[in-house]
Amino acid sequence: MFAKIQIGLGIKGSYYFRAVSESWDESVIKEIASLGHEVGYHYETMDTANGDISKAWDMFRYNLDKLRKLADVQTICMHGSPYSKFDNKKLWEKYDYKGLGIIGEPYFDINFNEVFYLTDTGRRWDGWKVSIRDKVSQQDEWVKRGLVFHTTDDIIKAVKLGKFPDKTMMTFHPQRWTDNPLLWIKERVLQTAKNQVKILLISKK
Repeated sequence: MFAKIQIGLGIKGSYYFRAVSESWDESVIKEIASLGHEVGYHYETMDTANGDISKAWDMFRYNLDKLRKLADVQTICMHGSPYSKFDNKKLWEKYDYKGLGIIGEPYFDINFNEVFYLTDTGRRWDGWKVSIRDKVSQQDEWVKRGLVFHTTDDIIKAVKLGKFPDKTMMTFHPQRWTDNPLLWIKERVLQTAKNQVKILLISKK
């Protein structure tokens, strides 16, 4: 488990769980919290409520309360839902998550002028090129500064040369880091296909 590897290296992370069957495993949630990691809610209720903002708010609070019965939850992070026409962040145009005791949502509460951001969205570290919503406005400036990484080896090389930013937020999707050969191949094939679809969706905007 990635969470155990991190703790073994003295690293604590934030693990965000979606309220869907493929993500919601209560024993895993409890174990990750017991290791000392942060547990957060990976929300997507504007998508699941089909754009009904009042329904999305009710679903958000229900899922948050359910998750809080398993672990202390103080932060949230939107799920990109690339194939949906609904942006989950739009929920906060009407409601305020801080009124629920939430202290932060990365896309709103992290200053990306000071914190570099990398995500393995698209199964690549330069996945903003095929991302529908998992991107920030500072990306163009980072490209100008040469802060572009395609592979993990690119990141390791930059760290060794002292050219990697000191303050960085990195987002990982666990299924992309499996050591099971069959699951690894499945993820690569499916993600390659998804990237082509996302490129098509971006071109139509």
